[in-house]
Amino acid sequence: MQGPIPRLPAQRGFTLVEIAIVLVIIGLLLGGVLKGQGLIDSAKVKNIIQQSNSLSAAVNAYQDKFRALPGDDVQATLHAPGASGNGNGDGQIAEYQLAPQHLALAGFITGSYNGSTDFMTSAQGGAVYIYNDIVAGRGGNGIRLDNLPDSFAEQIDSKLDDGKFNTGSVRATGNYTNNGSIVSRTALFF
Repeated sequence: MQGPIPRLPAQRGFTLVEIAIVLVIIGLLLGGVLKGQGLIDSAKVKNIIQQSNSLSAAVNAYQDKFRALPGDDVQATLHAPGASGNGNGDGQIAEYQLAPQHLALAGFITGSYNGSTDFMTSAQGGAVYIYNDIVAGRGGNGIRLDNLPDSFAEQIDSKLDDGKFNTGSVRATGNYTNNGSIVSRTALFF
């Protein structure tokens, strides 16, 4: 006769309550990460708006002081000693590579620009120009921001204008879709 059958140690698994608690914690962590990314994006948009406001103020101050637009100034080498060139004085900032150099050398913005290949960048990393351009049917002098996510361009437009890509003083090259696409040009006209 055989003795009693040995008992195997009881296997203990996770209860439904323990699994539910772990899932709630994971959900809270993911929510925090996503909320954090939203805060980072919002800070970048605010930084871009602040940069464009500062550049607009610098252009206005340059124009008040020298009666000319930076980049377009026919006497820039006199007004901003060290400038690599003068503009043609036609009222259109087509000389966009000279504009930041004129502003910096005249003391209205910080930075060093060579007047030919250097350009400013936004908090998102795209190029920033002071430029005469046509965007979404409107032309004129303004600040041009290149390669912004469409959600950034829409937030900028909503905060500074009407939130529509093809009307008002803020224009973009494409409709705001919030699908992660990139808007090649966003212009904030003076």
